[in-house]
Amino acid sequence: MTTLYDFEARTLDGQPRPLSDFKGKVLLIVNTASKCGFTPQYQGLQKLYDNFADRGLEVLGFPCNQFGHQEPGDSGEIGAFCEKNYGVRFPVFEKIDVNGEHAHPLFRYLKAEAPGVLGTEGIKWNFTKFLVDRDGRVVKRYAPKDKPEKLADDIEALL
Repeated sequence: MTTLYDFEARTLDGQPRPLSDFKGKVLLIVNTASKCGFTPQYQGLQKLYDNFADRGLEVLGFPCNQFGHQEPGDSGEIGAFCEKNYGVRFPVFEKIDVNGEHAHPLFRYLKAEAPGVLGTEGIKWNFTKFLVDRDGRVVKRYAPKDKPEKLADDIEALL
């Protein structure tokens, strides 16, 4: 049986990182973009990370250019943007697809484990969020409009 920890992704510097590195942590996995109306959510995601990292939260950002071409940059540009504009210190990975034939296997898994409204699996836009418990189970899926600060109680319950 496949689990979240069977996947790996490439960091912004191109290194493979197994998600098993995050075993035992509560995860908030988010598809992100630098030129989106929801991009200011980076600030809220960083605040969640600041508030809960010492208790076991990891926020994992996965840039995606599939929605309105709102993540056009390369890995270096994405990393610089996140750090300069939002002080992002949580892990951000290489740009991926979250939908379609070339969707990253992690996002195929997340969508199957936590379908969206009316059971749809497709991700509708940037900043869709998946909350994962310490055992690697996908607990909840949040819409792009759900602001990070509204997730604090759900995160705290898993910590």
